Amino acid sequence: MDKIMDVGIIGGGPAGMNAALVLGRARKSVIVIDEGRPRNRVTKETHGFLTRDGVSPGEFRRVAREQIDAYPSVRFEEDTAVSVSGTDGDFLIATAQGTTYRCRKLLFAVGKRDLPLDIHGLDDVYGKSAFVCPYCDGWELRDQMLVLIAKGARAVHMAMMLSGWTDKYIICTDGPDDMTDEQREELKQHHIPLYDTRIQTIESSDGMVKRVLLEDGTQLSCAGIFFAPKLVAGSELPEAIGCKVTEAGSVVVDLFGKTNVPGIYSAGDAATEFNQAITAASMGSLAAVGINTELLTEAWNNTAS
Repeated sequence: MDKIMDVGIIGGGPAGMNAALVLGRARKSVIVIDEGRPRNRVTKETHGFLTRDGVSPGEFRRVAREQIDAYPSVRFEEDTAVSVSGTDGDFLIATAQGTTYRCRKLLFAVGKRDLPLDIHGLDDVYGKSAFVCPYCDGWELRDQMLVLIAKGARAVHMAMMLSGWTDKYIICTDGPDDMTDEQREELKQHHIPLYDTRIQTIESSDGMVKRVLLEDGTQLSCAGIFFAPKLVAGSELPEAIGCKVTEAGSVVVDLFGKTNVPGIYSAGDAATEFNQAITAASMGSLAAVGINTELLTEAWNNTAS
């Protein structure tokens, strides 16, 4: 606790690790605190990341750690941050294991977390044949029969998005559709079937969906599922220390990840609703540049004669 680090990073996903890489190369002392339970651990492959397309999340993290370890000023601790306090220039991070770290700047790369959707059988297929992002997993299910589980305006938007990968899909709203007459008419004009009966279960084998069964006995055979997740902030710490957050739980930041609280930055899924690994990594890089520039500016001004 006596030693003050340049930067404390809470979260070790693509955003946190890419920030650590950039800051390590900038010769800054960094502590990365990560509990080792990334949201994408349920998936087999990461897609849309140039040079890493198709790599497993576990392999992605292994290679990232291996490369970052080349920079001795970066430390990783598998722990959970439970509180943050202090002000710009001297923040304190307390962890579940009873350790306290001091740092000049703070980066929240805490991501988002899923809330249960209460759909029987969904956990068995999530990350294997049920996904949330067609950019990440649409290619593997191209031209296949799909079920889209969503409601309201979000269902209409996701239906339009899925049309780029397949024209064979139906919508299940798992209860009242929460749509306007205009939205229902829009789906009808595009010949997209809509079912508002509650889902009884999702039948699958070894993680591969076979069919969606509705409570009225309807059976909807399909090769895959896309669904609208319910996401909340991965940690309450940003809001607890005063960071502004959106209704979706994202920390409000500028281009370089700077929050409204001096000395505090955020990046990755924690600060956006566009949840892709490559987006998170790029945000982490930009945040690192912002943090490093701030540290250099302060040092430069303090040493001027």
